[in-house]
Amino acid sequence: MLYWLTSFSDGGDVFNLFRYITFRAGAAFFTALLFGFLFGRPLINLLRVRQKKGQPIRDDGPQSHFAKAGTPTMGGLLILSALTVSTLLWARLDNPYVWLVLGVTVAFGTIGFADDYAKVTRMNVKGVSGRVRFGAGLAIAAVAGYWAATLHPDELTGRLAMPLFKDALVNLGILFVPFAMLVIVGAANAVNLTDGLDGLAIMPVMIAAGTLGVIAYAVGRADFTQYLGVHFVPGTGEILVFTAGLIGGGLGFLWYNAPPAAVFMGDTGSLALGGALGAIAVATKHEIVLAIVGGLFVVEALSVIIQVAYFKRTGKRVFLMAPIHHHYEKKGWAEPQIVIRFWIISLILALIGLATLKVR
Repeated sequence: MLYWLTSFSDGGDVFNLFRYITFRAGAAFFTALLFGFLFGRPLINLLRVRQKKGQPIRDDGPQSHFAKAGTPTMGGLLILSALTVSTLLWARLDNPYVWLVLGVTVAFGTIGFADDYAKVTRMNVKGVSGRVRFGAGLAIAAVAGYWAATLHPDELTGRLAMPLFKDALVNLGILFVPFAMLVIVGAANAVNLTDGLDGLAIMPVMIAAGTLGVIAYAVGRADFTQYLGVHFVPGTGEILVFTAGLIGGGLGFLWYNAPPAAVFMGDTGSLALGGALGAIAVATKHEIVLAIVGGLFVVEALSVIIQVAYFKRTGKRVFLMAPIHHHYEKKGWAEPQIVIRFWIISLILALIGLATLKVR
């Protein structure tokens, strides 16, 4: 929104700063961070009053989780609000990629909000039917995938870019939209499964978002793509403003989500943020790199898939409990130990993902 101030610039004044994506990204970060600090406590107090008993705790979960009873959920509202406000203020609103990514984020956040609302009103951990949530997510992802395909340059439309190889494209044709649906819905649900300990999901999300933001900025500049040997996707650089707002809002939320958490992210936040990561990857043609950068989320999701499939076939379990972070809880790891070690793994994977920009 504030980009319009550049119309007052003669090229040598303060208004000229608003032309630069990096400046507006920094401003978006601090706007979202300040929003989180200002409205975090009032929102938590409101959620505590409205929800009374807080988020329901699984009966079959680790014993340590019963001490968290009464903690309010839907803290993702703080992240989404900060992210939306900062993006609308500082991003170029004539850029379709901004609306694509923001639209997916808010839409998945709405699904998560409905699920959280059902849980706290019924005091049941099941919430909205899994089929309904999955179906709604597929519909949103289908629209986003088709929209992204129409925005991409003709030479990239319907194609999958391969990391580590220059000019390597796989023509998916009509299968690109189903593939994009898989990426977006898969990312949303993988982050959702990871959100099981205080602070566990939000830091890896911020690390992944920061990495994808750098990638979006790079692939949106012709000079950078020529030097790096990656595919040029004009307009995606503006996504950096969005990811900066996400990181600022995420840090504001983490201030209250740090152990012991005063509020949980809930599906409102986890589905929204996971959907955002998937949408950015599809927009920037870095879907495979997302699997590297978000490798922690992939492992969390795979642990559930393996556990369920193996149990149905043999009646036995591979892990003491899935997702895998609960397995380590059952093995006696302290919650902060699991969280910080998973953060370290996320950072390492992010650096590997960034390296794919140059190693070609």
